[in-house]
Amino acid sequence: MDKRALYKISYGLYIVSSVKEGKFNGQIANTVFQVSSEPPKVAVCINKENLTHSFIEKSGVFSVSILEKDVPMQFIGLFGFRSGRDVDKFAKVNYKTGGTGAPVILDHTLAYMEFRVSITADVGTHTLFVGKLENAEIIKEGEPMTYAYYHKVKKGKAPKTAPTYLKE
Repeated sequence: MDKRALYKISYGLYIVSSVKEGKFNGQIANTVFQVSSEPPKVAVCINKENLTHSFIEKSGVFSVSILEKDVPMQFIGLFGFRSGRDVDKFAKVNYKTGGTGAPVILDHTLAYMEFRVSITADVGTHTLFVGKLENAEIIKEGEPMTYAYYHKVKKGKAPKTAPTYLKE
């Protein structure tokens, strides 16, 4: 079986953030997709070992910031390859607290959405959180970052906790 076929599935690149006991955390995610239109719901898939997972699980809210195509790799690295257990990811970025209490990243963001969790599903190493849309805003026009562009042009890698990670 050639699991590289999974790389042909199209994805974007997002920051999924949440709040827990007054603290913020966020992470890069590529598994974000709309699942219904009325009411509008979106699903995110988060590794159970990631700090963001426990934040979403506890608070029941999350935000999704849609990243622009030209986001610097250093910015992606902060949210994708650093743990909120070791570093305050929000210390040097522009963000605001949304209506759900979840932080919303403003740097390198085309649009954001806020959600309240309505369904969770255990899918093994990850949890699928389905959220009902509470708020959304377009920050600026531009082209969104795709996972294919991240890999091919920016030469980015998938961390071990990503749902798309495959051992080489």
